[in-house]
Amino acid sequence: MKPVRLARNAMTVGFWTLMSRILGFAREILILGLIGPGPLLDAFVAAFRLPNMFRRFFAEGAFNAAFVPMFSKRVEAGDDPDGFGSDALNGLAFVVLILVAIGMIFMPAFVWATASGYSGDERFDLTVGFGRIVFPYILFMSLAALFSGVLNAKGHFTAAAAAPVLLNIFTVGSMTVAYLVGGSIVHWLIWTIPVAGVAQLALVWVAAAKAGVNLRPGRPRWTPQMKHLVKVAVPAALASGVMQINLLVGQQAASQFDNAVGWLFAADRLYQLPLGVVGIAIGIVLLPDLSRRLKSDDKDGAKHALSRAGEMALALTIPAAAAMIVIPLPLVSVLYERGATTSADSIAMAQAVAIYAIGLPAFVLQKILQPLYFSREDTKSPFRYAVWSMVVNAVIAVGGIPFFGWLAPAIATSVAGWVMVIQLAYGRKSMGDEARFDPRFVTRLVRITAAAIAMGACLLGASWLLADMLRTDTVRYLALLILLVVAAISYFGVGTIFGAFTKSELKSAFKRG
Repeated sequence: MKPVRLARNAMTVGFWTLMSRILGFAREILILGLIGPGPLLDAFVAAFRLPNMFRRFFAEGAFNAAFVPMFSKRVEAGDDPDGFGSDALNGLAFVVLILVAIGMIFMPAFVWATASGYSGDERFDLTVGFGRIVFPYILFMSLAALFSGVLNAKGHFTAAAAAPVLLNIFTVGSMTVAYLVGGSIVHWLIWTIPVAGVAQLALVWVAAAKAGVNLRPGRPRWTPQMKHLVKVAVPAALASGVMQINLLVGQQAASQFDNAVGWLFAADRLYQLPLGVVGIAIGIVLLPDLSRRLKSDDKDGAKHALSRAGEMALALTIPAAAAMIVIPLPLVSVLYERGATTSADSIAMAQAVAIYAIGLPAFVLQKILQPLYFSREDTKSPFRYAVWSMVVNAVIAVGGIPFFGWLAPAIATSVAGWVMVIQLAYGRKSMGDEARFDPRFVTRLVRITAAAIAMGACLLGASWLLADMLRTDTVRYLALLILLVVAAISYFGVGTIFGAFTKSELKSAFKRG
């Protein structure tokens, strides 16, 4: 895949991910405004996190890491990719159906294991009830992830990237209708999630068929190819699961404090915007590209693709992190503070946003470095690194409570993220020169960081001048818009002067966007 095509595909994934995140913000704004921090929000977050956790185990974690490179190589070699994909589809469906049945029966045990602080109050029973409604979502999303992997491997990124938008369209629509008719917001929201999962699966299944992929549902078969897939996928699933365990450890710690689960949830959604738009988009496009290049022994091309992907990702991520560190309260208050969410909630959420922002570049770098391992079908190394990251996270999240209170899980998440990146970077030493960033990347990184620091200084001054506007309901949206304009002009202006990027690169990026 040529660099221009890599960038274009990343832009496609990034655009649809941005649409999903924007609608996700609309969803979170409605949730916080209509439900607000409290028992209902805490219960919703804990219940919805259960299928998402297992989705990482059985779907995206395993199949993005193992299935995509294996399917890509079969497409490249013409080695019956549809037959391989059909066997993977049927095996995944069989395993996840069993999991769904277990989850529905033993939901109280699942809730206790993930949010024991809820025991003895109304949040526990609420979470059990909500969990039984949303847990089947894992089946639809696991199968959708497989079809998305097929589309990505075939070079069709649009439908797979657009599918998550449906969840947010459905949930925003359902909460709006519930508000208009006077229904229970949280119950309309919770019942919409599995319905949206069916729609997402239908979208990517139809798109795969139109792309010429014919996956046939049937009885699971234990073939040598499936044995190899499981051998590669299990460590990848465990590695992704370790990251989810980090979230659950944080939730366990936060569940000891009133409203903390909801505060961390809202802060997590804010920093996930640049992570999703930039890091995940680049990682999705980079993995099949690296797999094909390594298959054809194009080491120079692999190094160039890795360096340009890292450069592009950090050029957008580092300034986003700087903005969240410098002006977290204006961001949070304008986006979330209304209805059932108070100024005290905004202050709490802003503290968490600033802490998560410190780890944001690390989370994006993980998405850039992990494909180096997955494209070689090495999923064991990332798993080992993830285990160490999990240990660091658990020690800080639980052991830090006496010192940092409910913010300990946020601190743990950022520190563990950097620990993971350090390990991934060190582990490349045996891969060869194609796994290294080129000199241009290093030079650009220094200049990007300098431009982001200059932008942060401009934002700090602008936020001080606009302080009164940011506290006034009628004009606070305009004030935040002014801050964002100041951030863009200062960053891209200073970045161009420093040589972080050239005018021609900016023009090309905007044309592709």
